[in-house]
Amino acid sequence: MCVRFFSIMLRIAYSLLSAFAADTVFAADPLAGPRQHYENTKYQEALAALRDQPRDPETLLLLGKVHFGLEDFRKAQETLEEAVKAQPASPAWHWLGKAYGRRAETASFLSAPGLASKCRQAFEKSVSLDPANTEAMSDLLEYYLEAPGFLGGGTDKAVALAARIGLRDPAEHQFALARIAEKKKDYAAAEQHLRKAMSLHPGDIGRALDVASFLARRGRTTESDTAFQQAAAIHAGSPKLLFAQAQALVEAKRDLGRARQLLERYLKAALTPGDPPRSDAVKLLKKCN
Repeated sequence: MCVRFFSIMLRIAYSLLSAFAADTVFAADPLAGPRQHYENTKYQEALAALRDQPRDPETLLLLGKVHFGLEDFRKAQETLEEAVKAQPASPAWHWLGKAYGRRAETASFLSAPGLASKCRQAFEKSVSLDPANTEAMSDLLEYYLEAPGFLGGGTDKAVALAARIGLRDPAEHQFALARIAEKKKDYAAAEQHLRKAMSLHPGDIGRALDVASFLARRGRTTESDTAFQQAAAIHAGSPKLLFAQAQALVEAKRDLGRARQLLERYLKAALTPGDPPRSDAVKLLKKCN
């Protein structure tokens, strides 16, 4: 009886200490709670928690990312513009570029070019402020590859930027070279670079999925299925694996029943902001009928 009572007291004490520690963390960092909601893709909860926070640059950046997660790209743009105005050297430039880019995708033919140019300029500003931000460099490289010359795109710019990426991240450099090669329709070189990137980080499921998705795009379904199995050996329950495999099946119009199952699992999974949004999974799911 005494042992059981002592055990209960220990559990109560532990719970109280844990609650006290959590309260101490949130008191020291008022953004800790909203940031945790954001990382768990609980964007509405994060938005509510940020409502009464002062609109300082750090809060504005997080708020802009929350609006982006909610796919309210206009509100994200406005908030991130406020962030960079308050702090001209803010890391918000990268996210502002993302917001401009997403707005450009659905804008009219009159406003899309202006938004696209602002997207490029924001990415370039982000890279100039933080040359170590390989994620911003990768987004800018993608812009250079996809945008026409009159909007500041160009393969030559992508090649120069890839060299800069190589100074920071060898695996991301190989991925950049693969994207350039694929854009030039040099598929053999693209595959070689993707496999090199995977060999540099064999435990990174993202690199394995890059190879599997590339093979699927080339119609090499048997090899793609094997590559997806190899990715599953790294992390079988990864949401990224569920989405990428389902996407490959839907785009190839094969085994749509399996694709539906994968997407249903994805929609129930615990996602992070780095995973494809649930809305993308819903769009794919509609194509499984």
